[in-house]
Amino acid sequence: MAENIKNLCAPIPAELHARLRERQEESGQTLGQYMTWLITKFYESEGKSTMKESQRTVAFQVSAELFDQFKDYLKRKGIKQNAFFLDCIRQALEEAEQTANGELEPEPEQAM
Repeated sequence: MAENIKNLCAPIPAELHARLRERQEESGQTLGQYMTWLITKFYESEGKSTMKESQRTVAFQVSAELFDQFKDYLKRKGIKQNAFFLDCIRQALEEAEQTANGELEPEPEQAM
């Protein structure tokens, strides 16, 4: 049995139309198939944030030399950047908690 199909027509900006048609052609789908996929994908992700609401971004800048050394280290160790920093943060917080509970002697802070 054939699916009940409806036509959807709406004017959109020419630049957006060109981008959409380019992506549709690259997909190998007909325009109807591509629009069905695109709209379905939109509604499936509706209400889902690309970043969890309970998460925050931490960002900082380092010298190009340090950045390259860091990237080489991650590659050699097979570690992802976010995993590295999450581990460092957790370790520092755990050490701070242990120090506060008198379990560790505090280490002298390094000069910046």
